[in-house]
Amino acid sequence: MGDKEPDNTHSIAETFDDAVEERVINEEYKIWKKNTPFLYDLVMTHALEWPSLTAQWLPDVTRPEAKDYSIHRLILGTHTSDEQNHLLIASVQLPNEDAQFDASHFDNEKGEFGGFGSVSAKIEIEIKINHEGEVNRARYMPQNPCVIATKTPSSDVLVFDYTKHPSKPDPSGECHPDLRLRGHQKEGYGLSWNPNLNGYLLSASDDHTICLWDINATPKENRIIDAKTIFTGHTAVVEDVAWHLLHESLFGSVADDQKLMIWDTRSNNTSKPSHTVDAHTAEVNCLSFNPYSEFILATGSADKTVALWDLRNLKLKLHSFESHKDEIFQVQWSPHNETILASSGTDRRLHVWDLSKIGEEQSAEDAEDGPPELLFIHGGHTAKISDFSWNPNEPWVICSVSEDNIMQVWQMAENIYNDEEPDAPSTDLEASGVPS
Repeated sequence: MGDKEPDNTHSIAETFDDAVEERVINEEYKIWKKNTPFLYDLVMTHALEWPSLTAQWLPDVTRPEAKDYSIHRLILGTHTSDEQNHLLIASVQLPNEDAQFDASHFDNEKGEFGGFGSVSAKIEIEIKINHEGEVNRARYMPQNPCVIATKTPSSDVLVFDYTKHPSKPDPSGECHPDLRLRGHQKEGYGLSWNPNLNGYLLSASDDHTICLWDINATPKENRIIDAKTIFTGHTAVVEDVAWHLLHESLFGSVADDQKLMIWDTRSNNTSKPSHTVDAHTAEVNCLSFNPYSEFILATGSADKTVALWDLRNLKLKLHSFESHKDEIFQVQWSPHNETILASSGTDRRLHVWDLSKIGEEQSAEDAEDGPPELLFIHGGHTAKISDFSWNPNEPWVICSVSEDNIMQVWQMAENIYNDEEPDAPSTDLEASGVPS
C-alpha cells in the first residue's frame, strides 16, 4: 500500500483506490491462472526471497543423460530492505519437449505453478556474492560469461568474476568486486558489453553521461579503473545504452530528453553523436538492436509505445507498437526470430510482437484485443515487471521478474506462434475421413 499521507481525506480516497486496483489485479490474475493450460507450453512461477531488478540467462546449458530436463542458469540480483544484498546465479531445470508439463498443476504449499510429469520444476540459487546495495542491473561479458558487470546505487560499476568468489557469501557482508569502474557521478541502469571487442563496457547514468571502460586496462590502487571515454550528448538522465551487434565502434543511447542518439567511438567529439533523433513524446527508457538485421533497432518509452527504427533513415519512424497501458522499461529482440521482439514495464504485462504481421487485416473482434502485430500478452505478473530475458538455448522461453519477488519462466503455446490450430488427435481425423 505504501506510506499514507497524514491528511485523512486524501489517504482514505487513496486507500480505496489501492484496494480497488488490488482487487482488479487479483481478479485478472485468477482468470490468467485458469487459462494457462491453453496459452502456455510452460509456466514456472518462483517466489524469490527478495525482488530482483535484473534478469539475464547465461549462455550455457547442460543436458544430463537419461533425464527429461535440461539445466539452464540465470543471473539475478537482490533489492532488499536494508539487509545485505547479493548478486545471484540461479539454476533452472527446463523440461525437454517429450516431458509432460502440466501448466494446470499448482502447488498451493509453495504458491508455485510448475511440475512436469510428477517432478516439480526446480529453480535453485547456486551462487550468492555480496553486493553493495541493490543490483540495479547485471550483465555478463559475452567473451567470458564468468565475468559479470553490475550497476549499484552508488556511482560505481562493479565487475565480478564469479569463479573467484565462494558460492556462499562471507557473513561479514563485505563486497569484494574484482574491479571497480569509476567515472559516473550518480547511479543508473543501462549497461552493455561490446560483443566484438573483449572487455569494452558501456554504462548509462542519471548524471546525463555515458561511460566507456576497457576492463583489460591496468587497474589503479584498490582495483579501480577510470573511464576511457565519457560521452556527454544527452541533457537529462540517460536510461539505456547498447552496442551495435556487428559494428564494434557503434552504439546507441536513449534518455529522458526523449532522444535516441547513435555514437561512433572513432569520432573525436564525445559531446556530439553521429545522429540524434527525437524518438518519442516522453522519456525513452530502453533500446535493442536486432540481432539479424544490422540496420534495425527498437526503442521503448514512457509514452507507452515501442518504436521501430532503420539506421539508414532515422528521420522516419518505421512503426509504432501501441498496446501497453503504461511506461515501457524493457525491450528485447528474440535471439531466434528476426521479426519477434518483446517489451514490458509498469503495466505488469509483457507483450510479444511480430513485425511480419504489421498491416494484416483483422476482424473487428480481433482488433479489440490489439493490433495484428501483437502476438501475445503475458499476464502472469501482479506487479511492475523489472526485467526479462529471452532464453538463448530454448526458443520462445522467457524469464521475467517483477517487483513483488516473483520470477516466471514461461513459453507461450506453440500454436500461437506457428499460426496453426492445435493438432487434433489422429484417431479423430481418421474417423472423420481426413487422410493422416
